Amino acid sequence: MADSTLWWLAAGALIAAELVTGTFYMLMIAAGLAAAALAAHAGVSTTWQWVIAALVGGGSILIWRRIKRSQPQAAPARANHDVNMDIGEQVHVDAFNDDGTCSVYYRGAHWDAALAAGETASGGSFTIVEVVGSRLILKKTQRS
Repeated sequence: MADSTLWWLAAGALIAAELVTGTFYMLMIAAGLAAAALAAHAGVSTTWQWVIAALVGGGSILIWRRIKRSQPQAAPARANHDVNMDIGEQVHVDAFNDDGTCSVYYRGAHWDAALAAGETASGGSFTIVEVVGSRLILKKTQRS
């Protein structure tokens, strides 16, 4: 069997394993194996095929890790607008209870709400910054 065939089979096996496990890094290594297969088709020696596989696979992993580290961390699901449509919405609070909780009318229903840490209990316009269970966590809306 030709070297290129072995490289293609190994790349295919890694892609199949990635589909089962969901490990994105296996795709990077499979890209290195595909590069080695292309090098085999070009007639490069076996030693250099291994070097190409290592450089392309390992290099793509290093590049991907650097890209992921440079991106900001996603907010937890309970405070992430992409997960919960209520995050960032405005509500009006007339008055708070002594313990910093209140009831707000939002989306056609009454909701329990509480202040975010460090907020003062005074009526006005508030922004939903988090949803914990069925309780809205509120922060005073900043005026521009």
